[in-house]
Amino acid sequence: MRRACLLLCACLLLAGFAWPDGGDALGRRLVAPGGVSPLLPVQRIEATIAGLPHREGFVSTSAGVRLFWRAFDPGAYRLDYAYAPDGTQRGRMDFNLAVATPAPADVAPRGTVLLLHGWMMDGGSLLPWSLQLAQAGYRTISLDLRNHGRSGTAPSGYGLREARDVADAVAALRAQGEISGPLHVMGVSYGAATAIFSARELGLQVENVIAIESFDNAGGAIRDMVPHLLHKAPETLAQQFTHRWLRWQMDDAALERAIASASDALQLPLDRIDVGAALAQVPACVLLVHGAEDEHVPVSHGRALAAAAPRAHYIEVPGEDHISLPMRLDRLAPTVIDWLDNASPKRFCPPPLALADAPQAAHG
Repeated sequence: MRRACLLLCACLLLAGFAWPDGGDALGRRLVAPGGVSPLLPVQRIEATIAGLPHREGFVSTSAGVRLFWRAFDPGAYRLDYAYAPDGTQRGRMDFNLAVATPAPADVAPRGTVLLLHGWMMDGGSLLPWSLQLAQAGYRTISLDLRNHGRSGTAPSGYGLREARDVADAVAALRAQGEISGPLHVMGVSYGAATAIFSARELGLQVENVIAIESFDNAGGAIRDMVPHLLHKAPETLAQQFTHRWLRWQMDDAALERAIASASDALQLPLDRIDVGAALAQVPACVLLVHGAEDEHVPVSHGRALAAAAPRAHYIEVPGEDHISLPMRLDRLAPTVIDWLDNASPKRFCPPPLALADAPQAAHG
């Protein structure tokens, strides 16, 4: 499943390179990529959610984008989640997910965690995190960012334009009474960069930021990710042909033309989307997490972010890559929850709790 997801992303992101106007085609893909979760299929998400109390709806942003949101209140969901890499086939993984309908909580949420998904995903891809944090006492709200899931389309901003959407969504959700207690923002990959830009945009409204596998610079991330995706080992003869064809079409000059074309299409220079500069201006407590084996967005990005903001705390997780790390609730959840419970810019931003080397399961 994991390798299939990687190949899907490679084909979707790189298809433009195989045509005479490859840069322009890639630019159009980046303007409105579209996306739902390939890790948690929509049918599986909806089946899990069906029996659970939740609220959902749409809010409109100042850019005219309708954003879909879904909220879970604190409760005893008895989450039974297990990440299970398949040891028989290198690069595969799977997981189990089971929950129970909780009794209504009789206490106010400890705060609200806004969850932001990765590129070509949707809010449902973070459902395990939504429930894990909800049973820890937090209200959780996942957003489908522009061009993803059920939300509307608009030029992508690699987190920069999306941050204004998030700020507008927070204002609308606060007016509806959905934001309760301190506000925390947590994101994965593209969602992590969006979380950092959003925290700068929202300023003192945000208490904590958890950024998992963010890139430091958008143009640099494309230069790192594209060659990696092109060199992933294919599984079938058809995939071998596709990979060989794409590699033949791609060289450094073609990649630079694609980045320039995408920048023109978006009217936003990708090399100037500087997440580190934004991070240095964030007043919230920030926890950066990066997989040591990440080849999509290499650890150099995480280390650059940490260097740009000495107040931020940085954790590099051995043995995890860009796909596996967000699924490792068993390793990350205790640290994330402790951080949410204790870090506050009004007091201080303490060093995070050491990561758990626990069995590969997270239970409520």
